[in-house]
Amino acid sequence: MNQITPPPKIEIIPPSAPFSEAQRSWLNGFLAGLLSNDVAVPLSPEQGAAMLQAPTAAAEDDDEAPWHDQTLPIAERMKLAEGRPLRRRMMAAMAQQDCGQCGYNCRDYSNAIADKSEARLNLCVPGGKETARMLKTLYEELDKAPGAAKPAAAAPVTPATPAVVAKPGRSRDNPAEATFVGRRLLNKKGSEKETYHIDFDLSETGLDYVVGDSFGVFAKNDLGLVDQVIALLGASHTTKVNGKTLREALISDVSLSPAPDKLFELISFITGGAQREKARALAQGEDPDGDAATLDVMAALQKFSGVRPHPEAFVEALEPLQPRLYSISSSHNATPGKLSLTVDCVRYIVGKRRRLGLASTFLAERINPGEKLNVYVQKAHGFGLPQDPKTPIIMVGPGTGVAPFRAFLLDRKATGATGKNWLFFGHQRSDYDFFYADELNAMKTSGLLTRLSLAWSRDGAKKFYVQDRMREVGRELWTWLAEGAHLYICGDAKRMAKDVERALVDIVAQFGARSTDEAVAFVAELKKKGRFQQDVY
Repeated sequence: MNQITPPPKIEIIPPSAPFSEAQRSWLNGFLAGLLSNDVAVPLSPEQGAAMLQAPTAAAEDDDEAPWHDQTLPIAERMKLAEGRPLRRRMMAAMAQQDCGQCGYNCRDYSNAIADKSEARLNLCVPGGKETARMLKTLYEELDKAPGAAKPAAAAPVTPATPAVVAKPGRSRDNPAEATFVGRRLLNKKGSEKETYHIDFDLSETGLDYVVGDSFGVFAKNDLGLVDQVIALLGASHTTKVNGKTLREALISDVSLSPAPDKLFELISFITGGAQREKARALAQGEDPDGDAATLDVMAALQKFSGVRPHPEAFVEALEPLQPRLYSISSSHNATPGKLSLTVDCVRYIVGKRRRLGLASTFLAERINPGEKLNVYVQKAHGFGLPQDPKTPIIMVGPGTGVAPFRAFLLDRKATGATGKNWLFFGHQRSDYDFFYADELNAMKTSGLLTRLSLAWSRDGAKKFYVQDRMREVGRELWTWLAEGAHLYICGDAKRMAKDVERALVDIVAQFGARSTDEAVAFVAELKKKGRFQQDVY
């Protein structure tokens, strides 16, 4: 028998490089696999350190991170992330919804900030000011991190091929123009809610999408609110700011929602005494009068009445107007070139002032059929139909959470998928709030919708929710899971999603003959395998 000579050991990372033997061995193997020739290229210690950046980041990626829970307050998430690498603490600071509004998922956004490829620290819309403040604090640690003062020397490289620019409408940074078609109210008279089915025409954009994706909408501020803000500034709406009128800039470019820290900093620079101290405190995240949570831009100007920043400085102190994301409630396979949303109109009272949800009221009343607006499709992160069309699915979507599940059902019908479909839907009152009732009942009659389980929280003396209905039919639900069904949740992250998951654990324990710990582990395994997916907000 001929003796097989082992291949020579590749030594790309020299022994003098500042790594442990295990790190050096791993890197040698990793880089050897990337090289297309048989010649080892020794690296300097500095180049080796630079090469270690990528595997270190990859090794830190932890999909089971204990802080990745939308229901945890930021303080608890940061406590759980203590002692973790800086990029992971940045991730913990985010809203943990993986909603995509920032253009990333939470892990990738934190990586981009830590690598200094993303300088914007205010993109986490659900996280708001809390996240932005924490990211700013953590960002300041980057320059203090070991090795930060001496960036690794770059090895000579071949000029990179120019990056391919994404087609319009594929990212928030390059939106497309879609046509607003119309809206219809989904609630009947007598409802306490105001929810609209919204239609868009995408035929001129060339955009398509997959069910589970979200739709980004660039809304505009309410003209009435804008003019009130201009009046508080004591300015003219025609004042020029960055090449636009002040009114145009306030309508389209900046957020008038929660007053940013920079606005309070600006106010502190142009006032004095007790007002200055109060503005400084607010800029540092303190709450001297117990009203910080209610201060949008207009309320901030009212609080410091008489302080009138210069319009240009004022606009520069505000945050950019962010797009809003909505779950798509239609199927491109069923209606190509068309897209639908299911949108709750947000209106509420703070003090004596009525406040409006930016995008929801824009879609409900401030845009007219035929008008165009900037939009984009945000690809889903781990939320979509099973690859096998025969796989049964269980969908839990109360209120507007029904949106992606309407899309799932329309898509399964259009593609001829044979898997069973079970929808849990709930809202306040059956007479007023049964969204898409005719459609869903028709799907049930046709057999497309195998089961439809409903829960109405205000119809009886005792509140009754989707998780209560799940417990009632727990044995059948467990049977579906045992048959390989995928389970989906869409809707409120803070309470509903948590309550539904708790009900699921109880069902697995009771009907799967498991202890509570075993049931928790079973649900965790469903998540890991992609059989339990959430789109929550």
